Amino acid sequence: MPDTKKGLVIVHTGPGKGKTTSALGLGFRAAGQGLRVLMVQFIKGSWHYGELDAAQMLNRGMGEERFKIIPMGRGFVKVGAEKPDPEDIRLVEEAWAFATRAILSGEHEMVILDEINYATSYRMLDPEKVAETLRQKPEMEHVVLTGRNAHPLIVGFADLVTEMREVKHPYQKGIIAQRGIEY
Repeated sequence: MPDTKKGLVIVHTGPGKGKTTSALGLGFRAAGQGLRVLMVQFIKGSWHYGELDAAQMLNRGMGEERFKIIPMGRGFVKVGAEKPDPEDIRLVEEAWAFATRAILSGEHEMVILDEINYATSYRMLDPEKVAETLRQKPEMEHVVLTGRNAHPLIVGFADLVTEMREVKHPYQKGIIAQRGIEY
């Protein structure tokens, strides 16, 4: 068995809960090992999420910014019969331009593209553009992509793909989103 080290492309997808949470766990683990981590949130932006405060606390404890989270969306995107709002498309394009520069800069050992799979599945972002940037990433940089409906091109390109599936969810019992669990 070869003893090869390389930066991994990791995909967390599927209809179950835990994709962003898992990516955050990887990010916090990486930061704890001294890696610089950037999370670009493609959809999130209008709510205040607990991970934002946790990253600030981690950074204060380390005396440097090892885990940076940048929310770049507005929150929820309308889909289905309606086309996404042009403003949401503009924000996704802006987030993608920022993320591409960050990936190619090599300034971070891990870049997390949170909810990018939604952007590609809603046709707000061309998956070929994503794959092209992944082909050009620095060799030792890890890139994590989250969100339902990961595009087959991205799944095929990835080194590790995990699909979350829902077995049981509190919403089914009428339990609302819980602070510290969903946000």
